[in-house]
Order: sequence, then C-alpha cells, then structure tokens
Amino acid sequence: MSNFLIVGLGNPGSEYAHTRHNIGFDVVTAFVNKHGGIFNIARHAEVAVVKWKGKIFTCIKPTTYMNLSGKAMKYWLDKEKIIVENSLVIVDDLALPLTKLRLRKSGSDAGHNGLRDIQNILGTDAYPKLRFGIGNSFPKGMQVDFVLSKWLKEEMPMVELKIERCIEVIENFASIGIERTMNTINSVTFSLEEGN
Repeated sequence: MSNFLIVGLGNPGSEYAHTRHNIGFDVVTAFVNKHGGIFNIARHAEVAVVKWKGKIFTCIKPTTYMNLSGKAMKYWLDKEKIIVENSLVIVDDLALPLTKLRLRKSGSDAGHNGLRDIQNILGTDAYPKLRFGIGNSFPKGMQVDFVLSKWLKEEMPMVELKIERCIEVIENFASIGIERTMNTINSVTFSLEEGN
C-alpha cells in the first residue's frame, strides 16, 4: 500500500468557511466525500483516511490556522511515516487566474503565509503543491479582504468545475505520478463553455 498525505490549507471556524483562502479545505473535503471518508478531530487537524486503488490517503484540514500550517503537516507526515514526495498541499493562489490550476514539485511560498510556515518547518520548498488560481480582482490595499471573502455567485460554476478537476489531480498524482499529472493539468485553461 502506498501512503499519501493530502493537506488542504485554510482557517478553521465558520467565518472562514468557503472563502477563497479556504479553497484547500473545500478541495480536500470534496475528495474525501467522493471516496466515502469521514473527518474526525485529531491532533492539529481534522483528519479523514480514505482508500482508493490500493492507496491510502490521509487527508487533513489543519486546525492550527493558516500561519501555522507547517506544524500540522509535519506532525501527520511523521505520524503516518509518509515521505514528503507523497504529500500534496492544496492552496489558493492570487497570482493565477480563476481559470488555472498549477501543480509543482517544489517552489517558493510566493508570499503565502501557510506555505511559508510549511517551508520553515520542513526546512525545504521541495514538497508538491497544487495551486488553485483565485485571481486578483481587488483594489489596491484590499488583498486581505479579497482572500477572506466568499466567492461571487458568478464564480461558483468555475470553482466547482476546478474542485472536480482537483480531485482528479489528487488521484493522478497518486496513480501516474507528479510529472505526468503536471503535463496534463498545468497547460489547461478551464472553460465552462467547453466543459473542460
């Protein structure tokens, strides 16, 4: 059995639920729901374990708040004895438009507090990340308000489409590997018309 750690980044608490910054939580929840898992409160995170095609996925939504995400990730990597290459962090990304996803084997935190903490705790930026583009359509100085706000009604069909694609990315990451998955997803610009 291959073991994987899937980490959705976000903030606990109902005031943060389904905001742009919490898209990592929503993706991991959708993945767990698809595979019949149930989240339980555990150390530093809500945790669900699901099995798919001979693989075990420990899926976490850290309860440490975004800025301390590394503590939860490190704890569960160590507890489940999962190598960092078999982890996948799902995170919101202002630098990508809403129509894009980007999978990377490594890379900087790009100013994201959750990623910065993970990098500091793990001592490396070489851990896989799935960046979920949230766009950057906010006035100057309003970045925090933007990322902590809910999706607009007209954005939801695209968000839901991309959440579905993220589930496929997680499955492909575990089954065909990160290189092939990157090749299939990073060049795609999602479109509702074409049903990509």
